[in-house]
Amino acid sequence: MQQKWDERYKEQEFAYGKEPNLFFKEWLAKFSPGAILMPADGEGRNGVFAAQLGWKVTSFDLSVEGQAKALQLARDKHVTLSYIVGDLEHLHFENETFDAIGLIYAHFSGDKKADFHKQLDNYLKPGGIIIFEAFSKSHLAAYGPKEMDMLYSKEEIMVDFGNYEVLVLAEEEILLDEGKYHIGKGSVIRFIGKKKSPMA
Repeated sequence: MQQKWDERYKEQEFAYGKEPNLFFKEWLAKFSPGAILMPADGEGRNGVFAAQLGWKVTSFDLSVEGQAKALQLARDKHVTLSYIVGDLEHLHFENETFDAIGLIYAHFSGDKKADFHKQLDNYLKPGGIIIFEAFSKSHLAAYGPKEMDMLYSKEEIMVDFGNYEVLVLAEEEILLDEGKYHIGKGSVIRFIGKKKSPMA
């Protein structure tokens, strides 16, 4: 898997463009900046955007090539972010460290994604926000994961993030224009959730 992403991000062109995901851009601007965790941040387009808004950004991904391009993009935009190369399975942060988590096309293998969501939930403060967009199980386009268990349903989100106030949860067909690997119609799950306090 790491080799796949290194090869994709080694290309001179940004695989998914340099601009942030539109849903992420719209919603992140609604919240006061704090600390944000950006799993699977690739070449950094979303993490760098968050840094431009004043967020303290921690990004991670499998690819050292993605890291290099993300850090260059940050320099070009005159911001900084912390970018770790590694697999979530082997990364650990302090619990309740982050005010927000951006899960933008963070497709995990089916046997791990529920556990990974629980792990990420532990890192989010009560009252913290998750901004999520990923391909749904209805997504049949030529791009995106081909394994059904890597795709998402609203029901899975409700189970994995059951301790959240749901601000948005929808399956939508949208027109993507994010670099050469995300272009055309896509069926996506969009979720904005606010973590409830233990007593809520």
